[in-house]
Amino acid sequence: MGVFMITGSGSGIGAALANHFAARGHELWLLARNESRAKTLWAQFPQSRILVADLAVPGALRGSLTAEVLPQRLDLLLHAAGVAESGRIVDVGAEVWEHTLAVNLIAPAELTRLLLPALRAARGQVVFMNSGAGVNAPPRLGAYAASKFGLKALAETLRAEEHEYGVRVTTVYPGETDTPMQVRLHEQFGLPYESETHMSPASVAAAVGMALSLPRDATVSDLMLRPGY
Repeated sequence: MGVFMITGSGSGIGAALANHFAARGHELWLLARNESRAKTLWAQFPQSRILVADLAVPGALRGSLTAEVLPQRLDLLLHAAGVAESGRIVDVGAEVWEHTLAVNLIAPAELTRLLLPALRAARGQVVFMNSGAGVNAPPRLGAYAASKFGLKALAETLRAEEHEYGVRVTTVYPGETDTPMQVRLHEQFGLPYESETHMSPASVAAAVGMALSLPRDATVSDLMLRPGY
């Protein structure tokens, strides 16, 4: 079984991924933004290791996640944490841009950097949960789309740089998925929400598991998922 680290495992796709891999016996390392959240995660996943680090403050990750507390070998680093706020460019202030870019882009870059020695040791894999907004930027989601376009660039650069060390990199672009984030965005846009027209987080997790199951001589670089209804 592998050693897997997952961010954003408290709800939505991240929780589904944690459940998927826990059920298959993998050793999970989960990130919580504070001690209170850590207790909640431990109750959900009592067999996991919980590390406390706030992705909204990427510059503090190195101090929070010292080499002594990180795994020495890591088979999978899965970035599922993310934030989204709607608003037109004319209305969205710098604080929204800073927070969105910190959580969605800068923190994944820094966390990956800190864990690259462990990923190289295991010839592991990095998975970035992106979004359809990382391919086509919609109106009123400028900061979110910019962070996801940046995440795409991060993945492509990482793939090129780490190929010689045997580290594989996959970007997943889920379409509309039945998550708390989707519910909140529909409310902000004033749109009706119909969960049955969305993918389930479990379906997304199953697709990620399938991509990770490939033999060493192949990799899924980009995985596009859409609701099947």
